[in-house]
Amino acid sequence: MTIDEKLAAILAAVQTDPGNRGLARDPHDNLFTATAGQFQAACRSIAEHPAPVVRIYTGFYIPSADPPGFETDGPLGTLHLTSVLRHLGIAFQIRGEPTIERIVGYGDCGTRFTHLVAIERPGPTTDGTFRTMRGRDITEHHEKVHSLYEIDQSGDVVTIGIGDGGNEIGMGKITAEVIVSNVSNGAAVHCQTVTDYLIVAGVSNWGAYGLAAGVALLRGLPSGSVELFATDADLPVLRVMVKYGPLVDGVTGRQEATVDGLPWDVYAAPLLRIREILELP
Repeated sequence: MTIDEKLAAILAAVQTDPGNRGLARDPHDNLFTATAGQFQAACRSIAEHPAPVVRIYTGFYIPSADPPGFETDGPLGTLHLTSVLRHLGIAFQIRGEPTIERIVGYGDCGTRFTHLVAIERPGPTTDGTFRTMRGRDITEHHEKVHSLYEIDQSGDVVTIGIGDGGNEIGMGKITAEVIVSNVSNGAAVHCQTVTDYLIVAGVSNWGAYGLAAGVALLRGLPSGSVELFATDADLPVLRVMVKYGPLVDGVTGRQEATVDGLPWDVYAAPLLRIREILELP
């Protein structure tokens, strides 16, 4: 397979809709088709930069959970992405609310960065509030970092959004018509913040896995890169996050080591497929 074919295969692995959110309800005009080419461009923007420095914001608050807290989708994918960035020698920093930074907040990029990535991070809807998929107002629980993705007009900082529902930073790149026709409650939850590139995946963590794989592939898969795409390391990390966060499953609302209510074998399947793709000649 060529590199372009492998990138397309990686994207296909993460662009399914296990939660039936309506990401591709319209088979021709949906969140996946609306972002054609965005994944490849996002990967190349990091991989081909002479000295990339990546700042990542993650964290999505679930008020209806027991206990209320930030969800497992976002932080786990962020850690996987940064483990690959570190292996590739790319500087990074993870930011978020105190709970998020206590669990995953670290990095070595200081205050200057070339890329700003949002992974499962809410942004303002048409009325300026942040909303869950059910329309719950969670504005008070989040720092208003979406403004960072809007202020750079010079092209010096590349912005990348990763989401799975329409209410995350970056989804402003998709028209309201597409969001409303595919996503239930889309009109109420559609985030208006636009990023340079937008990656839509069935689970936001999957989008982070895909970005990590794409950058590693374009960087020539340095020795040891493929081994980072194994599921046996992620589950113990997830359990620690849930226990000490505590983080919660954003769909079930429970403090348990799952993501978006998916059984582990279903959740891990795209990661296994990504590794298979990277191992192909």
